[in-house]
Amino acid sequence: MSILDAPLARLDGTPGSLRDLTGGRPALLVNVASKCGLTPQYAELEKLHEELEPRGFTVVGVPCNQFGGQEPGSTEEIAEFCSATYGVTFPMSEKVEVNGEARHEIYQHLVQAPNESGEAGDVQWNFEKFLIDADGAVVARFNPGIEPQDPQVRAQIEPLLA
Repeated sequence: MSILDAPLARLDGTPGSLRDLTGGRPALLVNVASKCGLTPQYAELEKLHEELEPRGFTVVGVPCNQFGGQEPGSTEEIAEFCSATYGVTFPMSEKVEVNGEARHEIYQHLVQAPNESGEAGDVQWNFEKFLIDADGAVVARFNPGIEPQDPQVRAQIEPLLA
């Protein structure tokens, strides 16, 4: 089974799968938080999504409250913050855990991939990025401090585009 088939509801609670969120396209999956020093990355994520969506790419935000309690809001509060503050139009999932015993099954697979330094394992912090292809295979993993528009991120995305 592909990780694309793993159950993952939308932020509004609509049941579905990762495939529903990605639309079967290559995607950048990002564990997001509203009260983090890296939260301004939402603006770059939205810009990336708007620019590359016509070429068959999407960004998927995956809210997580495991790092410093920086995503404490309800689904409605998260949606309102993302829309009002950053104009987010990319799909967002339900809030999940990315580490620990309750780690969502998508992240059980994702954390096996090494990052740009060759390190696999637990998600380090908010805004860690996983690039997957249209089949759900992990192409690259980027540490939280690497901006969505960084040339190394773009270099990995470009070959996946239509």
